[in-house]
Amino acid sequence: MENIIFVENQFVELKSKLTSNIKKEIIAFANTNGGTIYIGITDDGIPIGLQNAAKDLEALSGMIREGINPDLTLSTKIYIELIEEKEIIVINVSEGINKPYYLSDKGMKATGVYIRHGVSSTPTTDENIRKMIAENIDPSFEKSLSQNQELNLDYFYHSFKEKNIDINKSKEKTLNLINHDNLYTNLALLLSEECPFTIKCALYNGTDKTEFKDRKEFNGSLLKQMNDVFEYLEIFNRISGKIIGINRIDIKDYPDYALRETILNAIIHRDYNFKGSILIHLFDDRIEILSLGGLVKGLSLNDILMGVSEPRNPNLANIFYRLKHVESFGTGINRIISSYEEFKLLPQLKNSENGFLVVLPNVNYKATKESDATFNTQTQEELIINYINKYGSITRSISESILKVERTRASIILNKMVANKILKKDGIGKSTKYVLK
Repeated sequence: MENIIFVENQFVELKSKLTSNIKKEIIAFANTNGGTIYIGITDDGIPIGLQNAAKDLEALSGMIREGINPDLTLSTKIYIELIEEKEIIVINVSEGINKPYYLSDKGMKATGVYIRHGVSSTPTTDENIRKMIAENIDPSFEKSLSQNQELNLDYFYHSFKEKNIDINKSKEKTLNLINHDNLYTNLALLLSEECPFTIKCALYNGTDKTEFKDRKEFNGSLLKQMNDVFEYLEIFNRISGKIIGINRIDIKDYPDYALRETILNAIIHRDYNFKGSILIHLFDDRIEILSLGGLVKGLSLNDILMGVSEPRNPNLANIFYRLKHVESFGTGINRIISSYEEFKLLPQLKNSENGFLVVLPNVNYKATKESDATFNTQTQEELIINYINKYGSITRSISESILKVERTRASIILNKMVANKILKKDGIGKSTKYVLK
Protein backbone atom coordinates (compact mmCIF):
# COMPACT_ATOMS: atom_id res chain seq x y z
CA MET A 1 0.00 0.00 0.00
CA GLU A 2 2.97 2.28 -0.60
CA ASN A 3 2.66 5.66 -2.27
CA ILE A 4 -1.04 5.92 -1.45
CA ILE A 5 -2.14 9.51 -0.97
CA PHE A 6 -4.62 9.95 1.88
CA VAL A 7 -6.99 12.89 1.59
CA GLU A 8 -9.93 13.71 3.80
CA ASN A 9 -13.30 13.93 2.08
CA GLN A 10 -16.95 13.12 2.72
CA PHE A 11 -16.11 9.44 3.16
CA VAL A 12 -12.62 9.57 4.69
CA GLU A 13 -11.44 10.96 8.05
CA LEU A 14 -7.77 11.07 9.15
CA LYS A 15 -6.61 11.09 12.80
CA SER A 16 -3.04 11.17 14.05
CA LYS A 17 -3.97 9.47 17.36
CA LEU A 18 -6.90 7.93 19.22
CA THR A 19 -9.02 10.32 21.31
CA SER A 20 -12.56 10.14 22.70
CA ASN A 21 -13.67 12.47 19.89
CA ILE A 22 -13.44 9.52 17.53
CA LYS A 23 -16.96 8.54 18.65
CA LYS A 24 -18.35 11.68 17.00
CA GLU A 25 -16.74 10.73 13.68
CA ILE A 26 -18.12 7.19 13.84
CA ILE A 27 -21.60 8.47 14.70
CA ALA A 28 -21.46 11.01 11.85
CA PHE A 29 -20.63 8.33 9.26
CA ALA A 30 -23.29 5.95 10.63
CA ASN A 31 -25.92 8.70 10.50
CA THR A 32 -24.98 9.70 6.93
CA ASN A 33 -23.60 7.47 4.17
CA GLY A 34 -20.87 5.53 5.93
CA GLY A 35 -17.10 6.02 5.57
CA THR A 36 -13.62 5.07 6.70
CA ILE A 37 -11.54 6.48 9.54
CA TYR A 38 -7.76 6.04 9.68
CA ILE A 39 -6.04 6.49 13.06
CA GLY A 40 -2.26 7.05 12.80
CA ILE A 41 -2.30 9.34 9.74
CA THR A 42 -1.91 13.10 9.95
CA ASP A 43 -4.30 15.66 8.46
CA ASP A 44 -1.75 16.06 5.65
CA GLY A 45 -2.11 12.39 4.74
CA ILE A 46 1.22 11.23 6.19
CA PRO A 47 1.19 7.82 7.97
CA ILE A 48 2.96 8.16 11.32
CA GLY A 49 1.60 5.00 12.96
CA LEU A 50 0.62 4.32 16.56
CA GLN A 51 2.99 3.41 19.40
CA ASN A 52 0.68 0.69 20.75
CA ALA A 53 -1.96 -0.03 18.13
CA ALA A 54 -3.18 -3.22 19.85
CA LYS A 55 -3.92 -1.35 23.08
CA ASP A 56 -5.63 1.47 21.16
CA LEU A 57 -7.73 -1.07 19.26
CA GLU A 58 -8.95 -2.56 22.55
CA ALA A 59 -9.81 0.91 23.91
CA LEU A 60 -11.59 1.81 20.66
CA SER A 61 -13.74 -1.31 20.88
CA GLY A 62 -14.89 -0.26 24.36
CA MET A 63 -15.64 3.30 23.19
CA ILE A 64 -17.89 2.03 20.41
CA ARG A 65 -19.65 -0.51 22.62
CA GLU A 66 -20.27 1.75 25.63
CA GLY A 67 -20.19 5.27 24.21
CA ILE A 68 -22.57 5.03 21.26
CA ASN A 69 -26.29 4.20 21.08
CA PRO A 70 -27.98 2.32 19.47
CA ASP A 71 -25.46 -0.53 19.26
CA LEU A 72 -23.03 0.02 16.39
CA THR A 73 -20.69 -2.92 16.91
CA LEU A 74 -22.19 -4.85 13.99
CA SER A 75 -22.03 -1.84 11.69
CA THR A 76 -18.32 -1.10 12.27
CA LYS A 77 -15.29 -3.14 11.33
CA ILE A 78 -12.06 -2.23 13.11
CA TYR A 79 -8.60 -3.70 12.47
CA ILE A 80 -4.88 -2.88 12.34
CA GLU A 81 -3.23 -2.47 8.96
CA LEU A 82 0.41 -1.86 8.04
CA ILE A 83 0.72 1.22 5.87
CA GLU A 84 4.26 2.20 4.89
CA GLU A 85 5.39 -0.13 7.67
CA LYS A 86 3.39 1.84 10.21
CA GLU A 87 0.61 0.30 12.36
CA ILE A 88 -2.61 2.12 11.46
CA ILE A 89 -6.09 1.44 12.88
CA VAL A 90 -8.78 1.33 10.20
CA ILE A 91 -12.46 1.80 11.05
CA ASN A 92 -14.94 0.94 8.32
CA VAL A 93 -18.34 2.39 9.27
CA SER A 94 -21.46 1.31 7.41
CA GLU A 95 -24.51 3.54 7.18
CA GLY A 96 -26.67 2.53 10.16
CA ILE A 97 -30.14 1.04 9.98
CA ASN A 98 -31.29 2.34 13.40
CA LYS A 99 -30.70 6.06 13.03
CA PRO A 100 -30.22 8.37 14.77
CA TYR A 101 -27.04 7.20 16.52
CA TYR A 102 -25.84 9.37 19.39
CA LEU A 103 -23.33 9.76 22.22
CA SER A 104 -24.50 7.73 25.21
CA ASP A 105 -23.62 10.48 27.69
CA LYS A 106 -25.37 13.21 25.68
CA GLY A 107 -28.56 11.45 24.63
CA MET A 108 -30.69 11.76 21.50
CA LYS A 109 -30.46 15.52 21.14
CA ALA A 110 -28.59 17.95 18.94
CA THR A 111 -25.45 17.92 21.13
CA GLY A 112 -25.22 14.13 20.95
CA VAL A 113 -26.16 13.40 17.32
CA TYR A 114 -23.62 14.05 14.54
CA ILE A 115 -23.75 13.90 10.74
CA ARG A 116 -21.10 14.08 8.04
CA HIS A 117 -21.11 17.38 6.19
CA GLY A 118 -18.32 17.64 3.60
CA VAL A 119 -15.07 16.87 5.40
CA SER A 120 -16.48 17.68 8.85
CA SER A 121 -18.56 15.87 11.45
CA THR A 122 -21.04 18.37 12.85
CA PRO A 123 -23.89 18.34 15.40
CA THR A 124 -27.27 18.01 13.75
CA THR A 125 -30.58 19.74 14.54
CA ASP A 126 -33.70 18.60 16.38
CA GLU A 127 -35.57 18.78 13.08
CA ASN A 128 -33.06 16.44 11.43
CA ILE A 129 -33.31 14.03 14.38
CA ARG A 130 -37.09 13.90 13.91
CA LYS A 131 -36.57 13.29 10.20
CA MET A 132 -34.19 10.37 10.85
CA ILE A 133 -36.67 8.84 13.27
CA ALA A 134 -39.49 9.26 10.74
CA GLU A 135 -37.47 7.63 7.96
CA ASN A 136 -36.83 4.58 10.13
CA ILE A 137 -40.20 4.60 11.80
CA ASP A 138 -42.29 1.51 12.46
CA PRO A 139 -45.77 1.89 10.93
CA SER A 140 -47.11 1.64 14.48
CA PHE A 141 -46.70 4.82 16.49
CA GLU A 142 -46.43 2.99 19.81
CA LYS A 143 -43.58 0.75 18.59
CA SER A 144 -41.54 3.61 17.16
CA LEU A 145 -38.52 5.03 18.93
CA SER A 146 -39.29 7.87 21.33
CA GLN A 147 -37.25 10.98 20.61
CA ASN A 148 -37.30 11.76 24.34
CA GLN A 149 -35.24 9.11 26.13
CA GLU A 150 -35.34 10.77 29.56
CA LEU A 151 -38.70 9.47 30.77
CA ASN A 152 -40.25 9.31 34.24
CA LEU A 153 -42.32 6.11 34.56
CA ASP A 154 -43.10 6.40 38.28
CA TYR A 155 -46.87 6.64 37.74
CA PHE A 156 -46.78 3.60 35.45
CA TYR A 157 -44.97 1.56 38.12
CA HIS A 158 -47.29 2.89 40.83
CA SER A 159 -50.34 1.78 38.82
CA PHE A 160 -49.06 -1.80 38.54
CA LYS A 161 -48.01 -2.04 42.18
CA GLU A 162 -51.38 -0.63 43.29
CA LYS A 163 -53.03 -3.61 41.56
CA ASN A 164 -50.46 -6.01 43.06
CA ILE A 165 -49.17 -6.86 39.59
CA ASP A 166 -45.49 -7.81 39.40
CA ILE A 167 -43.52 -5.21 37.45
CA ASN A 168 -39.79 -4.58 37.07
CA LYS A 169 -37.26 -3.20 34.62
CA SER A 170 -36.90 -6.48 32.73
CA LYS A 171 -40.63 -6.53 31.99
CA GLU A 172 -40.41 -3.18 30.21
CA LYS A 173 -39.13 -5.08 27.16
CA THR A 174 -41.87 -7.73 27.46
CA LEU A 175 -44.47 -4.96 27.49
CA ASN A 176 -42.74 -3.22 24.53
CA LEU A 177 -41.81 -0.10 26.48
CA ILE A 178 -38.21 -0.58 25.32
CA ASN A 179 -36.93 -2.00 22.04
CA HIS A 180 -34.14 -4.48 21.28
CA ASP A 181 -31.54 -1.72 21.81
CA ASN A 182 -32.98 -0.94 25.27
CA LEU A 183 -34.31 2.40 24.04
CA TYR A 184 -37.70 3.75 25.03
CA THR A 185 -40.52 3.40 22.50
CA ASN A 186 -43.40 5.81 22.04
CA LEU A 187 -45.49 3.45 24.19
CA ALA A 188 -43.23 4.35 27.12
CA LEU A 189 -43.60 8.03 26.18
CA LEU A 190 -47.40 7.74 26.36
CA LEU A 191 -47.20 6.16 29.81
CA SER A 192 -44.60 8.59 31.15
CA GLU A 193 -45.00 11.95 32.87
CA GLU A 194 -43.47 13.48 29.74
CA CYS A 195 -46.41 12.38 27.55
CA PRO A 196 -47.00 15.30 25.11
CA PHE A 197 -50.68 14.44 24.53
CA THR A 198 -53.46 15.81 26.73
CA ILE A 199 -57.20 15.58 27.36
CA LYS A 200 -59.16 18.85 27.38
CA CYS A 201 -62.55 19.24 29.07
CA ALA A 202 -64.90 22.18 28.52
CA LEU A 203 -68.08 22.84 30.55
CA TYR A 204 -70.96 24.86 29.04
CA ASN A 205 -74.16 26.34 30.40
CA GLY A 206 -77.16 25.00 28.48
CA THR A 207 -77.17 22.82 25.39
CA ASP A 208 -74.80 24.74 23.11
CA LYS A 209 -71.45 26.51 23.27
CA THR A 210 -72.89 30.00 23.73
CA GLU A 211 -72.04 30.33 27.44
CA PHE A 212 -68.72 28.86 28.51
CA LYS A 213 -68.36 28.01 32.21
CA ASP A 214 -65.12 26.16 32.86
CA ARG A 215 -62.22 24.37 31.20
CA LYS A 216 -59.60 21.97 32.43
CA GLU A 217 -56.64 20.27 30.72
CA PHE A 218 -55.17 16.99 31.96
CA ASN A 219 -51.61 15.94 31.27
CA GLY A 220 -48.95 13.48 32.39
CA SER A 221 -49.04 9.70 31.93
CA LEU A 222 -52.13 8.47 30.07
CA LEU A 223 -52.89 6.39 33.16
CA LYS A 224 -52.87 9.53 35.29
CA GLN A 225 -54.96 11.44 32.75
CA MET A 226 -57.52 8.63 32.80
CA ASN A 227 -57.89 8.75 36.57
CA ASP A 228 -57.97 12.55 36.72
CA VAL A 229 -60.62 12.79 34.01
CA PHE A 230 -62.80 10.16 35.70
CA GLU A 231 -62.56 12.11 38.95
CA TYR A 232 -63.41 15.41 37.28
CA LEU A 233 -66.39 14.08 35.32
CA GLU A 234 -67.76 12.29 38.36
CA ILE A 235 -68.32 15.70 39.95
CA PHE A 236 -70.72 16.58 37.13
CA ASN A 237 -72.32 13.14 36.88
CA ARG A 238 -75.10 14.17 39.23
CA ILE A 239 -77.66 11.94 40.91
CA SER A 240 -81.40 12.45 40.48
CA GLY A 241 -83.98 10.70 42.61
CA LYS A 242 -87.14 9.16 41.17
CA ILE A 243 -90.05 7.81 43.19
CA ILE A 244 -91.16 4.39 41.94
CA GLY A 245 -93.97 3.09 44.16
CA ILE A 246 -92.80 3.67 47.70
CA ASN A 247 -89.12 3.49 46.77
CA ARG A 248 -86.71 6.23 45.81
CA ILE A 249 -84.34 5.20 43.00
CA ASP A 250 -81.14 7.20 42.50
CA ILE A 251 -80.05 7.53 38.86
CA LYS A 252 -76.88 9.20 37.60
CA ASP A 253 -77.01 11.53 34.61
CA TYR A 254 -74.70 9.16 32.71
CA PRO A 255 -74.41 5.38 33.21
CA ASP A 256 -71.04 4.72 34.83
CA TYR A 257 -70.07 2.03 32.32
CA ALA A 258 -70.93 4.17 29.29
CA LEU A 259 -68.94 7.16 30.52
CA ARG A 260 -65.94 5.10 31.59
CA GLU A 261 -65.78 2.91 28.47
CA THR A 262 -66.12 5.87 26.10
CA ILE A 263 -63.19 7.67 27.72
CA LEU A 264 -61.07 4.50 27.75
CA ASN A 265 -61.80 3.93 24.06
CA ALA A 266 -60.82 7.51 23.28
CA ILE A 267 -57.48 7.07 25.09
CA ILE A 268 -56.60 3.57 23.89
CA HIS A 269 -57.73 3.72 20.26
CA ARG A 270 -56.91 7.29 19.19
CA ASP A 271 -54.28 7.96 16.54
CA TYR A 272 -51.24 9.45 18.28
CA ASN A 273 -49.73 10.57 15.00
CA PHE A 274 -52.15 13.51 15.40
CA LYS A 275 -50.77 16.10 17.82
CA GLY A 276 -54.10 17.43 19.11
CA SER A 277 -55.93 16.61 22.34
CA ILE A 278 -58.88 14.37 23.09
CA LEU A 279 -61.80 16.79 23.54
CA ILE A 280 -64.62 16.38 26.05
CA HIS A 281 -67.55 18.84 25.95
CA LEU A 282 -70.09 18.85 28.80
CA PHE A 283 -73.56 20.27 28.14
CA ASP A 284 -76.72 20.14 30.23
CA ASP A 285 -78.23 17.43 28.01
CA ARG A 286 -75.16 15.47 26.84
CA ILE A 287 -71.42 14.80 26.91
CA GLU A 288 -69.47 14.74 23.64
CA ILE A 289 -66.14 12.87 23.54
CA LEU A 290 -64.00 13.34 20.43
CA SER A 291 -61.02 11.07 19.78
CA LEU A 292 -58.56 11.81 16.97
CA GLY A 293 -57.90 9.55 14.01
CA GLY A 294 -61.26 7.97 13.26
CA LEU A 295 -61.67 4.21 13.00
CA VAL A 296 -58.78 1.98 11.92
CA LYS A 297 -58.60 1.95 8.12
CA GLY A 298 -60.87 -0.71 6.69
CA LEU A 299 -63.36 -0.73 9.57
CA SER A 300 -66.83 0.80 9.46
CA LEU A 301 -69.35 1.70 12.16
CA ASN A 302 -71.31 -1.43 11.25
CA ASP A 303 -68.19 -3.53 11.87
CA ILE A 304 -67.76 -1.97 15.31
CA LEU A 305 -71.43 -2.54 16.18
CA MET A 306 -71.05 -6.21 15.23
CA GLY A 307 -68.16 -6.54 17.68
CA VAL A 308 -65.25 -6.43 15.21
CA SER A 309 -62.16 -5.24 17.07
CA GLU A 310 -58.92 -4.00 15.51
CA PRO A 311 -57.01 -1.95 18.11
CA ARG A 312 -54.85 0.79 16.64
CA ASN A 313 -52.52 0.60 19.65
CA PRO A 314 -52.50 -3.08 20.73
CA ASN A 315 -49.62 -2.70 23.18
CA LEU A 316 -51.29 0.25 24.89
CA ALA A 317 -54.55 -1.74 24.99
CA ASN A 318 -52.63 -4.62 26.59
CA ILE A 319 -51.36 -2.34 29.37
CA PHE A 320 -54.91 -1.19 30.18
CA TYR A 321 -56.12 -4.81 30.01
CA ARG A 322 -53.44 -6.00 32.43
CA LEU A 323 -54.46 -3.23 34.83
CA LYS A 324 -58.09 -4.43 34.51
CA HIS A 325 -59.31 -1.09 33.16
CA VAL A 326 -60.82 -2.91 30.19
CA GLU A 327 -62.46 -6.33 30.41
CA SER A 328 -62.30 -7.63 26.84
CA PHE A 329 -61.88 -6.43 23.30
CA GLY A 330 -64.71 -5.86 20.84
CA THR A 331 -67.61 -5.57 23.33
CA GLY A 332 -67.26 -1.98 24.56
CA ILE A 333 -69.46 -0.12 22.05
CA ASN A 334 -72.34 -2.61 22.34
CA ARG A 335 -72.20 -2.44 26.12
CA ILE A 336 -72.23 1.38 26.00
CA ILE A 337 -75.41 1.20 23.92
CA SER A 338 -77.01 -1.49 26.11
CA SER A 339 -76.38 0.61 29.25
CA TYR A 340 -78.91 3.11 27.84
CA GLU A 341 -81.62 0.60 26.88
CA GLU A 342 -83.65 0.97 30.10
CA PHE A 343 -83.84 4.73 29.49
CA LYS A 344 -85.03 4.29 25.89
CA LEU A 345 -82.16 6.48 24.71
CA LEU A 346 -79.30 5.82 22.33
CA PRO A 347 -75.76 7.24 22.30
CA GLN A 348 -74.70 8.72 18.95
CA LEU A 349 -71.62 7.44 17.14
CA LYS A 350 -70.05 9.52 14.38
CA ASN A 351 -66.95 8.62 12.40
CA SER A 352 -64.87 10.66 9.95
CA GLU A 353 -61.45 10.17 8.42
CA ASN A 354 -59.78 12.08 11.26
CA GLY A 355 -62.12 11.76 14.24
CA PHE A 356 -64.48 9.50 16.17
CA LEU A 357 -67.24 11.19 18.18
CA VAL A 358 -69.40 9.60 20.87
CA VAL A 359 -72.36 11.58 22.21
CA LEU A 360 -73.77 10.32 25.53
CA PRO A 361 -77.25 11.69 26.40
CA ASN A 362 -78.06 12.84 29.94
CA VAL A 363 -80.74 10.36 31.08
CA ASN A 364 -82.03 12.84 33.69
CA TYR A 365 -82.21 15.86 31.41
CA LYS A 366 -85.99 15.90 30.87
CA ALA A 367 -86.68 15.17 34.51
CA THR A 368 -84.38 18.01 35.50
CA LYS A 369 -86.30 20.45 33.34
CA GLU A 370 -89.69 19.30 34.65
CA SER A 371 -88.78 19.40 38.34
CA ASP A 372 -85.81 20.00 40.56
CA ALA A 373 -86.11 16.66 42.33
CA THR A 374 -82.38 16.19 42.62
CA PHE A 375 -81.25 14.05 45.51
CA ASN A 376 -77.74 13.85 46.83
CA THR A 377 -76.49 12.47 50.11
CA GLN A 378 -74.03 15.37 50.50
CA THR A 379 -75.01 18.87 51.59
CA GLN A 380 -74.38 21.79 49.26
CA GLU A 381 -71.55 23.05 51.43
CA GLU A 382 -69.93 19.62 51.49
CA LEU A 383 -70.06 19.40 47.70
CA ILE A 384 -68.31 22.77 47.41
CA ILE A 385 -65.68 21.90 50.04
CA ASN A 386 -64.97 18.52 48.41
CA TYR A 387 -64.48 20.16 45.02
CA ILE A 388 -62.04 22.73 46.46
CA ASN A 389 -60.12 19.99 48.28
CA LYS A 390 -59.59 18.26 44.92
CA TYR A 391 -58.95 21.25 42.66
CA GLY A 392 -57.82 24.06 44.96
CA SER A 393 -60.63 26.53 44.19
CA ILE A 394 -64.14 26.85 42.79
CA THR A 395 -66.00 29.43 40.71
CA ARG A 396 -69.61 30.50 40.89
CA SER A 397 -70.39 28.87 37.51
CA ILE A 398 -68.98 25.51 38.61
CA SER A 399 -70.97 25.79 41.83
CA GLU A 400 -74.13 26.11 39.72
CA SER A 401 -73.28 22.88 37.93
CA ILE A 402 -72.37 20.69 40.89
CA LEU A 403 -75.21 22.05 43.08
CA LYS A 404 -77.67 22.08 40.18
CA VAL A 405 -78.97 25.54 41.10
CA GLU A 406 -79.42 28.86 39.32
CA ARG A 407 -76.82 31.63 39.33
CA THR A 408 -78.44 33.70 42.11
CA ARG A 409 -78.79 30.70 44.42
CA ALA A 410 -75.15 29.68 43.84
CA SER A 411 -74.01 33.22 44.72
CA ILE A 412 -76.10 33.21 47.94
CA ILE A 413 -74.58 29.88 49.05
CA LEU A 414 -71.00 30.98 48.32
CA ASN A 415 -71.45 34.39 50.01
CA LYS A 416 -72.93 32.70 53.06
CA MET A 417 -69.89 30.40 53.28
CA VAL A 418 -67.66 33.48 53.02
CA ALA A 419 -69.63 35.22 55.79
CA ASN A 420 -69.27 32.09 57.96
CA LYS A 421 -65.52 32.17 57.33
CA ILE A 422 -65.53 28.80 55.55
CA LEU A 423 -64.40 30.33 52.26
CA LYS A 424 -62.67 33.47 51.12
CA LYS A 425 -62.81 35.28 47.78
CA ASP A 426 -59.80 35.36 45.47
CA GLY A 427 -59.97 37.87 42.62
CA ILE A 428 -62.70 40.17 41.38
CA GLY A 429 -65.41 40.13 38.70
CA LYS A 430 -65.53 37.18 36.33
CA SER A 431 -62.17 35.95 37.55
CA THR A 432 -63.41 35.50 41.13
CA LYS A 433 -62.55 32.15 42.69
CA TYR A 434 -63.38 30.82 46.14
CA VAL A 435 -60.82 29.00 48.28
CA LEU A 436 -60.95 27.50 51.75
CA LYS A 437 -60.37 29.97 54.57
